[in-house]
Amino acid sequence: MSLAVETAAAPAGVARTGHGHASLVVRGKDRPGIVAAVGAVLGEHGANIVSLDQYSDNPQGGAFFQRTVFGLDHLRAVLPAVEEDLRGRLAGGFELEFTLRDLSVPKRVAVFASKSDHCLLDLLWRHRRGQLPVTVSMVISNHPDTAEEVRSFGIPFFHVPSAGPDKSVAEAEHLRLLEGNVDFVVLARYMQTLSAEFIERVGVPIINIHHSFLPAFIGAGPYTRAKERGVKLVGATAHYVTERLDEGPIIEQDVVRVSHADNAADLQRRGADVERAVLTRAVQWHSEDRVIRHGNHTIVFA
Repeated sequence: MSLAVETAAAPAGVARTGHGHASLVVRGKDRPGIVAAVGAVLGEHGANIVSLDQYSDNPQGGAFFQRTVFGLDHLRAVLPAVEEDLRGRLAGGFELEFTLRDLSVPKRVAVFASKSDHCLLDLLWRHRRGQLPVTVSMVISNHPDTAEEVRSFGIPFFHVPSAGPDKSVAEAEHLRLLEGNVDFVVLARYMQTLSAEFIERVGVPIINIHHSFLPAFIGAGPYTRAKERGVKLVGATAHYVTERLDEGPIIEQDVVRVSHADNAADLQRRGADVERAVLTRAVQWHSEDRVIRHGNHTIVFA
């Protein structure tokens, strides 16, 4: 069963600023009474639920997921008490996991990029206009080409060369820069493969934009291969990074129609537009706690 409830009109800008609002994400085994228990705890603290989404893959004991956004006066002061009561009611009574976050505190992100700058600059532009509820802590690139443009946004830029099969020196520098400074990482067309050790040690989610509609045309040169196959659609996929290349849980995908008259450069140009849009949506949804990972797929309350 899926449910989307708007119990009160959210004030303008809630999704962007989260001022006075918190997100509560609950997951675990489905059973009767979960929604009532969540509502009861929040009601006892005088919270106003402004949005609620839930999903169960099987109401008879399947996996249950819920995202709630609520408003509460003096939120920062009372949030620890709300968390304690939720822990007693949900973790103790229902054996559920949950995360609770003050939405006025944006998640910190580091953006990795290479020479291709369309996704990077689009993210920075949207961030500057207040369209992405994140703090961009830094941009890291294996090429210096975009340094001046990145710094014009007031964002720290770090050039960390990464060449050859041994990435250990570069990844050690990446870990040094990231440690304690980010809540997630975005690969904005970062054309380097991350090692399994780095993925494990970085300790935060990593979102990648893949220049193809996965799982088709996995690997290098997707637009040339797409032209050779005479495709009629090109697309892009945003997914979480795992040890298995391009096989992590998918967050968002989109496509654009093309024709036999489009050459490989046309496909790449059209694909770049899709990449920007798909990556933006994935970053926004992740930063607003709308994406829940479950095995190798995701539940997205968009």
